[in-house]
This record gives sequence, structure tokens and C-alpha cells, in this order.
Amino acid sequence: MCRSIKTLRPPMTPEVGEEDIRAAALQYVRKVSGFRAPAAHNQAVFDEAVDAVADATARLLDGLVVKSGPAHA
Repeated sequence: MCRSIKTLRPPMTPEVGEEDIRAAALQYVRKVSGFRAPAAHNQAVFDEAVDAVADATARLLDGLVVKSGPAHA
């Protein structure tokens, strides 16, 4: 249904943009909802969920403190 969500925190991904965060949020909502593209009557709640996940992800990444060197995933 969708590709894997990649790790966005530094140093795993040194340059993370809004587009990266939004793509991860979209993948998450698609996976959880089971819909790649929602029906018209679900579009608003789907979009709200993507926005909420993207906002939470941005706050998480902004708040993380990474003290060690590169991690191995």
C-alpha cells in the first residue's frame, strides 16, 4: 500500500524539510486508515489527520536532543 516511513531525525536525515514531514504524515494516515485516497465524504477528516500528524512530527523533531553520533537503524 505504501513505502516505509523513513527516519527523519538527525543525523539519520541531516536535512529535513516540510515536504519530508508531510510525506511521512501522509504515509502514516494512509496506513492507519487503510485508504490510499479517501472517498470525498472522508477527505476533510483525512486531510485534518495528515495536518495533525505533520504538526506533531515537526514538534517532535524540533524538541529532540541528539547527543550521540550516528545511530544504526
